Parts: sequence; C-alpha cells; structure tokens
Amino acid sequence: MLLPTRTVEKPWGMDRLPAPFATPEGKRIGEIWFEPPPEMPQLLVKYLFTSEKLSVQVHPSDTQTEAAGLGRQGKEECWLVIDAEPGATLGIGFKQPLDAEAMRAAALDGSIEDLLTWHPVRAGDFFYIPANTVHAIGAGCSIIEIQQNSDITYRLYDYGRPRELHLEESVAVAKGEPYDVAFRKRVPPGDVSLVDGPYFVLDQVEGLPSAEQAARYDGALLVMPREGAATIDGEAVKPGECALAASLAGVAFDPAGSCLIARPLAGAR
Repeated sequence: MLLPTRTVEKPWGMDRLPAPFATPEGKRIGEIWFEPPPEMPQLLVKYLFTSEKLSVQVHPSDTQTEAAGLGRQGKEECWLVIDAEPGATLGIGFKQPLDAEAMRAAALDGSIEDLLTWHPVRAGDFFYIPANTVHAIGAGCSIIEIQQNSDITYRLYDYGRPRELHLEESVAVAKGEPYDVAFRKRVPPGDVSLVDGPYFVLDQVEGLPSAEQAARYDGALLVMPREGAATIDGEAVKPGECALAASLAGVAFDPAGSCLIARPLAGAR
C-alpha cells in the first residue's frame, strides 16, 4: 500500500529538488512526508531539502517525555544523505563538553553555532541521532529521515529568525557532549544494516534481501526504493515513494535495484 504524501513548502526549502522529485514552479519545498499508516504509527519517513541552515535543536527521550507528563513519545531519528551541494554540513554534537549554563549562554549570544561540530557530508553518509543530541541540518542537504513518530522538538537557537525558542526545555534534556562517531557510517553498495534498535531497524537491500536481512523482518515493514522499483501485492513502488507491506514475502524486489526497508521493534510506540 503506497503511503499518502504531504509536500511542505518552507522558506528554507529548495526550488530545485534532486531526482526523482520535481519542484512546482515558484515553490520552495522543504519536506515531503509519508503519512504513517494505522498499522504502523510508530515510524515517520520524510525527505528533507535545505537551502539554509535549520535551527539548532534537540529532542527528548521517551523517559523524559513521560516524566514531564507530556503523554507522548520522545524522538530518535536517522539521516541518510542522498544529495549534497559542495561544502554541505550537518551540525551534530559539540566540539568540547559543555555544561548546562554554558549551553544556555551560548544559545542566548549565538555562539552555540560555532560550538557545534559541523560534519562535511556527501551522498551516502549516514547518521543516527539519539534523543538528547543537539543538532542542526546545514544548507544544501537532501536527506531521507526515518524517525520515531513524534513532533516534540525544542529549539535552542534559530539565527535570529522570529520563531519561538524553548531554551529551558532544551537545556534540561540536551547532552553537552561530542557526537559519538560510532553512530556515523559511510554506506557502501550492498546489503547494509543501518539501524538495529532500540526503536526500529533499518536496512539497505541491494537486489534481493539476504537471509540475514530476511530474519530481521518477520512482520509488516516499510519499503522505500532508491534505485529500480519494488512491487507490493501487484502495486509498483518507485524511487521517491514509500509503501507498507504486510510481510517481506509480499515484496518483489528489483534484482538490479536498491531499497531501504524499516520496521519498528516490539514495544516501540
């Protein structure tokens, strides 16, 4: 079943999207969302396209949202860079450890931007972003984001834009520490396990799934073709689309293609 899409204009979006997407005349597209199906509400898949830096922000964990009485889950996410302009970067974690008061002061005077580690990126770079990680997406990035389906975002700094900040909430949950490079990888061609918990699993499938990959998918899953097409119960799924499959056995993969597949782990909300 193809998931419905929601195309979102943003001032920081792009007026020329990478293939296979087309940009409507006069529009700046920042996000393309795939509506989570009722059978799998835990995960949200979206494409992000940036022509400017996005805000410096942080997401709380499940434990923190529960303790705050929000009644909603926290947010962990991951990014696969599919296209990047020369000099494109992602800000993730800090260059040096930073305590709460120093972080608050840096957010207020704007120096937090320079305290972040800005990672140069190109297509094929992958980053897992645990809850409590301070981060910002730089300009010139096209990204597939797979995340816990949560809308809780705390903004620390927004380059003087007239949007609400959440300074106290951010400082209360943010970790003022460098990003663990174990969460970053370069995605080579072939079958690759990209995420193995704690909230979801994500794999790259080249051609047909390996036996190891098949063992990780014993129920419903999301299918996102990157090259070639897949077929789910007779329905074609093309690059730039996302679909729900009842099982891996119900997906016909292009032997010469490439797909991302994902599913929530048991107990994930």
